[in-house]
Amino acid sequence: MKVGLISDVHANLPALEAVLDDMPAVDRIVCAGDVIGYNPWPAECVERVRDAAVATVRGNHDRTVETPERYRANRMAEAGLEHAKASLSADQRAWLDGLPRAETFAGGRYLLVHSHPSAEREDAYVYPEEFPNLDRHMGEYDGIILGHTHVQGTRAVAGGVVVNPGSVGQPRDGDPDAGYAVLDTQRDDVDLRRVAYDLDRVSEAVADARLPERTAARLYKGE
Repeated sequence: MKVGLISDVHANLPALEAVLDDMPAVDRIVCAGDVIGYNPWPAECVERVRDAAVATVRGNHDRTVETPERYRANRMAEAGLEHAKASLSADQRAWLDGLPRAETFAGGRYLLVHSHPSAEREDAYVYPEEFPNLDRHMGEYDGIILGHTHVQGTRAVAGGVVVNPGSVGQPRDGDPDAGYAVLDTQRDDVDLRRVAYDLDRVSEAVADARLPERTAARLYKGE
């Protein structure tokens, strides 16, 4: 079975559209969270992800849409959540609120989380060089899929594989192209993929929505 892996869409509709258009034929798509935040299209991205993904877990932005002030120290994050709170319907907010912290797919063989697989470390960043440290969390799983860092990578660890498909809507690994991955569950093979999208369209929409200028500026640098 081939599974499309997406994460950290962050309300960037042009990036999400590019990823879905570029993705090769897959049997299903799963999303490792943070559908909203930062960018101007939270409602549209919620609907696209709801339609495309068979499983989505909650990210830190997804679960704080009702309390943007929690990100007061980061104006870009706070502004993106304020915009999402004002833009999302009650049904869309309820969908985000109901997302699980963790999910499994492919017959329970793969664990899908947003950040660290341990509930006690829910918001911890786990970068690719740290993936081997997750070997004790592998348990009965053949793989762990996570996001949160916006840094694409995959590593073979004891008993399986750990994958961050990269960020669809706000890459932070120096590459401005939208990131995603395709997992072949029969071969335990991971194809890390990137696709360009219309950054100028995002920049114009960021300005129209009166979001912080840096929200768009950082996208051109992949940071």
